[in-house]
Amino acid sequence: METDREADDPRWPKRLYEQGEEPDPRFTLANERTFLAWIRTALALMAGGVGLEALNAVVDRPNPLRTALAVMLLLAGVLCSATAFARWMSTERALRQGRPLPAPRFAPVLGYGLGVIGVAACVLLFLTGI
Repeated sequence: METDREADDPRWPKRLYEQGEEPDPRFTLANERTFLAWIRTALALMAGGVGLEALNAVVDRPNPLRTALAVMLLLAGVLCSATAFARWMSTERALRQGRPLPAPRFAPVLGYGLGVIGVAACVLLFLTGI
């Protein structure tokens, strides 16, 4: 049975806002800023992938290694944006329920993945002189 507060609450996702108590707004806003930072990171990764592939399109000899690097950057951006909302929601749920914040699961994957992409870019530069 919905209470008046739950029926009048326009926020989404409702299943999140029905749980626990309202946290301090500063924590909620900090969680939102972190979400937006992950989205900015995703946009930067995807822009890098698109830019690299655009470079590949204007050079005399397109390079399949450059295309593979562009695809890796695009996939990293997609994964980053796909996990940003889930991370925001699990953190918000923990704040509302007074539980410890969840450990970052995607950050190490992103960090190591970008390290691999960076090494691949260095190898590409050395081998082809982009």
